[in-house]
Amino acid sequence: MTSADPAAPVRVDSWIWSVRLTKSRSQAADACRGGHVKVNNESVKPSHVVRIGDEVRVRQDQRERVVVVSKLISKRVSAPAAAECYVDNSPAPPPRELSVPVALRDRGAGRPTKRERRDMDRLRGR
Repeated sequence: MTSADPAAPVRVDSWIWSVRLTKSRSQAADACRGGHVKVNNESVKPSHVVRIGDEVRVRQDQRERVVVVSKLISKRVSAPAAAECYVDNSPAPPPRELSVPVALRDRGAGRPTKRERRDMDRLRGR
């Protein structure tokens, strides 16, 4: 399950996918290319090598995950095994009550008007 050689280099996109911070390796690589992954407070490319003790920050879905690498793996493992490979220092997510309410329209009400669209955008914070 883990690398045979503990000193073997592991790419950051492969490690993020292996410990289940992203659903696929291509999503991990896209996050790196988009500047959503930082290792020790520096934006990195997908090929950046991760070492034990590195702090990895992954921004996804309006939330930032902050993890410290404690074990290097290059193959995807079960969730309990993946949790042993990092120390999670992420801030707690905001309570559901404080999240932005979603604007709902009655079924069959037709397209929203320009004013209604602007109101919905304001609610969403755009």
